[in-house]
Amino acid sequence: MTKFGDALIESLGDAVAHARGEASGVRVHTVEVPDVRAIRRKLHMSQQAFADTYRIPLPTLKNWEQGRRHPDAPAAAYLLAIARRPAEISAALAQES
Repeated sequence: MTKFGDALIESLGDAVAHARGEASGVRVHTVEVPDVRAIRRKLHMSQQAFADTYRIPLPTLKNWEQGRRHPDAPAAAYLLAIARRPAEISAALAQES
């Protein structure tokens, strides 16, 4: 069998083990999902102001805050950057306009 075939069979075995709740030996990367509402409230901003300032679509922000959706890895990193350096992020975005 080819390397691809071997890798495919191994991956399918890992998927089956995962579905059964068994440890498969595959390293899983988890993304820390920031508390978007807490970040926004700490900055004393309305949803609209936060969305406008940081160029996040308002419906996306609302979905994150209401738990209907979760930020993907790049968005989570962006939100963590906002939480740590809000003024710098805002200033950098303002320079682009």
